[in-house]
Amino acid sequence: MLTPPELGEGQVGSLLGRTSPLVKLAVAVSWLIGLATTGRAGPPVALAVVAIASGLLLGRIPPRRLIRALAPLVLAAMSIALANLLFSGSNTNPAATELARIGPFRITREAADAALGLGARVMAIVAVGAVFAQTTDPTRLVDALVQQARLPARFAYGALAAYQAVPRLGEDLTILRQARRIRGLGGGWHPRLLLGLLVRAIRHADQLALAMDARAFDSGPRSTYRPIAWTWRDPAVGIAGATLMVTVLIRI
Repeated sequence: MLTPPELGEGQVGSLLGRTSPLVKLAVAVSWLIGLATTGRAGPPVALAVVAIASGLLLGRIPPRRLIRALAPLVLAAMSIALANLLFSGSNTNPAATELARIGPFRITREAADAALGLGARVMAIVAVGAVFAQTTDPTRLVDALVQQARLPARFAYGALAAYQAVPRLGEDLTILRQARRIRGLGGGWHPRLLLGLLVRAIRHADQLALAMDARAFDSGPRSTYRPIAWTWRDPAVGIAGATLMVTVLIRI
């Protein structure tokens, strides 16, 4: 179940933790756009290494926590690369350079290059996303979107509340299964559980809407409980991120 990450004091007080979430988001998006422009394996690998090193050194992410966040996504990236290696259309091309035969599979150099490039890009995306999530508090991100990007408060905080309510679906599912056991219907999977989850999600959304209306969202100027101001860290991180991306794409 997707749950909001809980950041430690070291992560919150680190250089990346105190940088504006908008700057980190802009750097992450620009890196992903840059990765989409190349099919080589070198630039994604370099950016992935830089992202992980930045998370450990500048974001103070505990190594074990970063490994736990990356492990399942790295396995998914390797699976994607393996599937493209085995089932690439280049393997059936007689003109392609054959590297090896594994049972009924013919592996060519063109397929290997394409699979390596794709796997490296997925690894880089995973690394950038994990470091961003492990150094950015969701509430601070939404505060920055409202205060610095001028996003409507009703939309931004509504999206945050919906994101934080995702773990509640797991609790609702447990309650529904227990209710079915009490009625003697069994606690296993049943399509009616989806209907029950939908009903409870609608009720939670209705309560959230009433709570936001009670707090007069979008009714006029509002005070700020957690003010976010631009600092020297923001242009420094932004310029460093853009410079690294351009350098890696050109030199590697």
